[in-house]
Amino acid sequence: MKRDVQEGQARCLAHLGRHMEALEIAANLENKATNTDHLTTVLYLQLAICSGLQNLEKTIFCLQKLISLHPFNPWSWGKLAEAYLNLGPALSASIASSQRQNTFTSSNKTVLSSFPHSGKDCILCFPETVPESSVLSVEASVRNGQKTEKAFKNSQNCVTGKGEAVLIETQMKACASLIRTRLLLQFTQSQQTSFALEKNLRTQQEIEDKMKSFSFKEDTLLWIAEVMGEDIVQEKIKEEVHSEVKNIGSAALTALVTASSKEFEDKWFRKIKDHFCPFENQFHTEIQILA
Repeated sequence: MKRDVQEGQARCLAHLGRHMEALEIAANLENKATNTDHLTTVLYLQLAICSGLQNLEKTIFCLQKLISLHPFNPWSWGKLAEAYLNLGPALSASIASSQRQNTFTSSNKTVLSSFPHSGKDCILCFPETVPESSVLSVEASVRNGQKTEKAFKNSQNCVTGKGEAVLIETQMKACASLIRTRLLLQFTQSQQTSFALEKNLRTQQEIEDKMKSFSFKEDTLLWIAEVMGEDIVQEKIKEEVHSEVKNIGSAALTALVTASSKEFEDKWFRKIKDHFCPFENQFHTEIQILA
């Protein structure tokens, strides 16, 4: 009963906009969870709070923890795909802002390096009216400024390339999550009837429509489906559906969920990323060349 009351308090606080207080209660409930049923409930609570907070990173991590606990739940995978899709525009806006800032910084540094003095000390005369040494100094400064500008442009190109790689990688994760959602729905549709089957088929059609927005080729999508469906077998699905509540204690429960987004994404997406997204290695190579 105490857990139920605290969960109700957290939901009320989230509804009132006091999300951080709600998250504190949820974190306390997670630490005190002693079985899989308790942990599942508190993870859904955290998901609701983070969704209300509109924090995509925390929302994604909550979904990843839920999927770690229940990897054959198609609806959690579908929500994860949606979160990745929503993360794309946010990343695009962040990259565009970074590019504008880099451009402004590059321009300022170029001007400053070309004319290192300011006010009365700045030599802005024609060459024939100043000493030869001063002219050479200005020319050297201009050359240095050009080199600086070139270096900034190269750095900006690297940042742009890295940003585009991150966007493509996020799109790949969304695509893979959608494909796994569809695979799980297809696997269970033969056991469903009435409104459950109708919702299943409608969701599959929505996934098909969303897949058209991706630029991946058909053979690429087939390969992703093969990777994301490797563990989908009758025995494992049956075990998940009919699994009993496990009273294993908080320490053992911690080991059941992912410790970080990186750990989750390495497990589920690393194989796909290494095959189709070798952008990280390319970025590090460019950095080494510039250095």
